[in-house]
Amino acid sequence: MNALLDFKKIEKISKALGDCYRLKIIEAIRKEQDWMQCGDIVDMLRLSQSTVSHHLKQLTDAELLIAERDGRKTRYMLNKDVFAGFAKFIQAYD
Repeated sequence: MNALLDFKKIEKISKALGDCYRLKIIEAIRKEQDWMQCGDIVDMLRLSQSTVSHHLKQLTDAELLIAERDGRKTRYMLNKDVFAGFAKFIQAYD
């Protein structure tokens, strides 16, 4: 078992990644290689703000995204350490 991620953590990550819109959010932030705000993601996906916020919460709860308050807005960035640990776990089954 990966020292960084236990089975509960792997389960939470897997569930968070099990939605095409969440995958699109992750891909958009990855391409941006910086922070993205909820409003940018709303515009990109053409979903309601509440729906995007729900997806962002799922991704942040799984620690796949890092959320940082910037005044009244929140910015989101990929948590590369968690992605690396998850990839290492998956590669063990190769």
